[in-house]
Amino acid sequence: MTVLITGARGKIGRAVLGRLHAQGLPVRAASAEPAELTVPAGVATVELVLDRPQTFSAGLTGVRQVFLYPNPEGIDAFIGTARAAGVEHIVLLSSSSVLTPGAETDPLAAHNLRVERALAASGIPTTFLRADAFASNALGWSHPISHGLPVRLAYPDAHLAPVHPDDIADIAVEALTGTALKGRTLTLTGGQSLTFREQLAVLSEVLDRDVTVETITHAEAEQQMSRFMPARIAGSLLTLWAAACVGPAPIGETTRTLLGTPERSFHRWVTENAAAFTAR
Repeated sequence: MTVLITGARGKIGRAVLGRLHAQGLPVRAASAEPAELTVPAGVATVELVLDRPQTFSAGLTGVRQVFLYPNPEGIDAFIGTARAAGVEHIVLLSSSSVLTPGAETDPLAAHNLRVERALAASGIPTTFLRADAFASNALGWSHPISHGLPVRLAYPDAHLAPVHPDDIADIAVEALTGTALKGRTLTLTGGQSLTFREQLAVLSEVLDRDVTVETITHAEAEQQMSRFMPARIAGSLLTLWAAACVGPAPIGETTRTLLGTPERSFHRWVTENAAAFTAR
């Protein structure tokens, strides 16, 4: 009963694959660049590119479950091939952005929403993991912090409930190996609402040095972020963060509520990744 892991080069995909393999379950790692994958001994790798349907058949043959990264390009062909191959369950790593007003036209949310809707109409049982902000998004601050520069933010008091990537991986594995989460739609968060300013205070504490916050305008932030991502995505994120300044972020489903294990805190994530914020 092979499980196909798409996006196997990603942090969460690798973690899911490793956990399943450690349990002795047959897994297959898929990537657009399979030669660049690092997988445990005995794990098969395969090329699978979601906008190249000709790669689907080899990846899905003999597969009964899929851990899927969202990509609307080719999703209908992927579903058709998965159905023909006998896939019985898909776990989709989606985003909580699909719950925001205007999600259908928002460039960040629409990407995930199109995949969700295609899978919902597919007839293949699907578990939707709508992940909120990843704790690892803080890596975007690694350059200024490691060089003693201020972190420049338009909305430093935006509230988020950052979720540790390993929490997401644990929940995905439970969805793939158990029955309690199968077919459910879950909004995943961490266990604590923290503003960006509060997250930076945690970094300052763990790193034992000052981390300065500089408030900039929306336009300045959009220009700054557009150097690293499409402008439309930068605008979408800034709009989301502006709306999040009104109060604590809601806490959704966590490892505590779904698995009975405590959530990994943002403080823990920072402690585990402190080296990323040190100049090299």
